[in-house]
Amino acid sequence: MHVESMGLAGRWWYALKPASWPKVFVPALFGQAVGAAQAGRVSVGALAFGALWMVADVAFIVLLNDWGDRAVDALKRRMFPKAGSPKTIPDGILPAEALLAAGLGAGVVALLLAALAGTTLERPLLAPLSALALFVFIAYSLPPLRLNYRGGGEVLEMVGVGAMLPALHAYAQCGQWAPAGLVALLPGLLALSLSSALASGLSDEESDRAGGKRTWASVRGNAAARRGSEVLLVLGALLWLVVPGVMRLAPLRTVLPAAVVLFFAMRVRRRSADAVTNAFGAQSAYKLELHRAIWWGTFMLSGLVLMSGLGLFSGVSA
Repeated sequence: MHVESMGLAGRWWYALKPASWPKVFVPALFGQAVGAAQAGRVSVGALAFGALWMVADVAFIVLLNDWGDRAVDALKRRMFPKAGSPKTIPDGILPAEALLAAGLGAGVVALLLAALAGTTLERPLLAPLSALALFVFIAYSLPPLRLNYRGGGEVLEMVGVGAMLPALHAYAQCGQWAPAGLVALLPGLLALSLSSALASGLSDEESDRAGGKRTWASVRGNAAARRGSEVLLVLGALLWLVVPGVMRLAPLRTVLPAAVVLFFAMRVRRRSADAVTNAFGAQSAYKLELHRAIWWGTFMLSGLVLMSGLGLFSGVSA
């Protein structure tokens, strides 16, 4: 990619990293599906809020994460001048000040949307839950806490992606932040979210270590990160399999999403041996299969939960 040939719109689009959006959009969709199933109907207003809020949330996360990681990203570029895709700030795609301002602005928009939707939808906890979701990211990447630099980033990502986002969106739909279906399926989703979080540090293992950033990969090494991700991937599928009577779903409805995860988990395992330290291309292929497992499995589960809750399966009530 030639940075010089990118227009202003292209630079912002690149900085927003659309390929990473499913990491937060899929759990949000899952929360919407569980909430709608609990309510027995789809709230168009809650769905519209969810879509708009997620755009603001993604911009908040992606832009401020690049701003918070600018020093270690610059270190990686010095260590590996030709490795990986361009880094937004170190490679001069956009200045740090622009990302900081836009990211903070996106956070304000997310809070305003939550306050407006909370009044319109009669969901008084929507604004506080939104603020808490934003704070989880602030604690993850920004000073003074910066838990992603202190060894707590993966756990915080698991909580934010695997619990906070689904709970927020379920509440928007049904007025409950912990409906029964979400509580039953949450352990599996948390395991999958932690699997993704452990794998995310693979490509930055040595630069994170040199920059003092304590991730699972930088502290315990590449092999331990891959092994942990793979075990958690299988665990997430198994936790879905053993959930009894989730929202009165027939067993096949829970077997299918777990089978999707396990199918891609086998592909992840086949890619594992090549995804060693600094094998950036192999690591990308490895993480692609892992993300397919999580995203497609969760997407299928969302659809099946929603259809069951709306009574679209013969003989299965919500």
